[in-house]
Amino acid sequence: MDGLQGKIILVAGAATGLGADSAGRLAREGAKVVVGDLDLAGAERTAAAIREAGGDAVAAGFDISDDASVVELVALTVRTHGGLDAVHINAGDMGAVQKDSDVVDIDLAIWDRTVAVNLRGHMLVSRHAIPRLLERGGGAIVYTSSIASFTGEPQRPAYAVTKAGINALARHVASRWGTEGIRANAITPGLILTREIRDGAPPDMLSAMLARTRSTRHGEARDVSSMVAYLLSDEGSWINGQVVNVDGGTVLR
Repeated sequence: MDGLQGKIILVAGAATGLGADSAGRLAREGAKVVVGDLDLAGAERTAAAIREAGGDAVAAGFDISDDASVVELVALTVRTHGGLDAVHINAGDMGAVQKDSDVVDIDLAIWDRTVAVNLRGHMLVSRHAIPRLLERGGGAIVYTSSIASFTGEPQRPAYAVTKAGINALARHVASRWGTEGIRANAITPGLILTREIRDGAPPDMLSAMLARTRSTRHGEARDVSSMVAYLLSDEGSWINGQVVNVDGGTVLR
């Protein structure tokens, strides 16, 4: 895609899953990728796989819920490559999501942890990355949200609320800094068959979920990473402040 060759891109939350796939896709497009994650060993595996494939990647451990850790991650990116051109924010605490019941029964520690990672953490990365992007004349941010942000579910209220907050955060950043060259968009994936889901989900459940889409297949990580790459590239340069579904037509908006 146009405009990714040589770009310095921070992927915050890229040890496994969608973030790792997006980091790999961006590197294949010629970007210099910093792979950040709480799971440093996983981030190092992702970065090593990118380098083995001929790409440019370094790994960094960080905690998105900790302000000082986010400051250091952005600073490390700039020290390593001399600047920052784009950011993909993808971090999430999936252990907390599994305990996200309903607003009557949810453990407040689970609610607070989900907010700290999914919403406050995404704000922190934005807060510290935006000045660096402005130093380069602007740049692009892509947030990973979810169709749960607007579908309504009987479970996972903390997850849905924080994802809706990410959508609002993207609109805020686009509105505040769009005229200074910064684009901010959110992607809202539906069910994506990561390796964990493919290996662990019963076939009848997957069939039922496919029936809820308007597609002949389930989503793959490459569907999301392709949209991430597009929105960060020059080819997506006139898209700003949008929430983009990548869900096989599950939700029509």
